[in-house]
Formats: sequence, structure tokens, C-alpha cells
Amino acid sequence: MSRDKDLQRILTSGIVAVVRFHDPEPLVDTLNALATGGITVAEVTLTVPQALEVIRVARQRLGERVLLGAGTVLDAEAAAAALLAGAEFIVAPTVNTEVIRLCHRYDKVVIPGAFTPTEILTAWEAGADIVKLFPANVVGPEFVRALRGPLPHIRLMPTGGIDLNNLSQYLAAGAACVGVGSQLVEPNAVTNRQWDRLTELARYYVHAVNTARQRLPKS
Repeated sequence: MSRDKDLQRILTSGIVAVVRFHDPEPLVDTLNALATGGITVAEVTLTVPQALEVIRVARQRLGERVLLGAGTVLDAEAAAAALLAGAEFIVAPTVNTEVIRLCHRYDKVVIPGAFTPTEILTAWEAGADIVKLFPANVVGPEFVRALRGPLPHIRLMPTGGIDLNNLSQYLAAGAACVGVGSQLVEPNAVTNRQWDRLTELARYYVHAVNTARQRLPKS
């Protein structure tokens, strides 16, 4: 798909599942379980052993069922390798303009990470499709609300510490979507191959997003 369509899929979903484990073997089943529960956008972090092979195999097995990205991308070389492996979008913990330019070149969504207002604006002006606010749990939803005052045009994706208890607060504060890690992709459930548990959690998160968005003021 095109960058615009992939971006719209991410925004419509409202959740990017962050998949990060030391054992790469169960990750395809993990992604499938999340998709069954309605979460069809996920990033596999490059800190996962054999992450590129995981992405390659997952794309082959899941096809368009999951919009699969690569996370923890630190430089343009890693971004290129991830895209060649089949990643459809790139997520980074920091702002690297070379990564942004490379993603534009190949018509791929790019979501760099930033923390301060200056970093966030720099990422956006460099061409970020969404800016990942990381680590969001350090500042909370009120920081997102405050940023929306001077920077209402920037799409923010808070990541770090997002769970069912605060997700709605971040969306109400103006977040375009959220990144959710171990609170959704429970390590114990993955280790014990409890796929039904992951599917159940995914449904809870989808419901939380839908409910929160229904409560937003109509524009």
C-alpha cells in the first residue's frame, strides 16, 4: 500500500502494538493473536534477535492481515534493511533526519521519537508522519494536552506506560494514536503461548480506543 493509506490505517487503528522479546520464535503467533483481537498494526523492534527474519517471515505468513513495521530503528542503514525485509513503516526512539528522508524516498510511513517541544517540531518539520512522544509515562497526558496548544497540527503517538487505565486520557488530550508494549503484549502470555489471552487483551484495547473516541468533542 501507499504511505498515505498506511498512515490512515495506523490512525484509524489508534494503537500500534510494540512487540519486543528475546525469543523470536513465537512472534508470528503473537501478531496473529493480536490481529484476531482487532489490533492489526504492530512494530517488531530491532532489539529482538533475528528481528529482520521475523519481519520477513511474518509478512509472508500474515500478508496484509497485519500492517507490520520495524521499531527501535537508529539509523538509515537499519531502516533500509528493515524495509527490504518487508517492514511497511519505521519507528524510532529519536529524531534522525536521514531515516526520515529514506522513508520518504520509498514512500513509507516514518514515526521518529521525540520528547521536548523543540525535538517534536524538528521531527515534524523534517517530514515525520507521526511523532512518537517517548517516554510518555514521564510526562503523562497533560503534557500532550499542553503541546496541543502551540502545536495542534502535529500528530502525536505517546508511547511508554500506556495501558487500559490511561489510554483514554491520552486520546482525550489530543493524541492521534498510542504505542502499547508489554501492557498489551504480555510477556508471560507470549512465553506460555497463551494466544487467547493476547486476543482478549487486544479486544479490550480496541474497545477502549473506540469508547474514548466516541467521547471526544465533535469537530
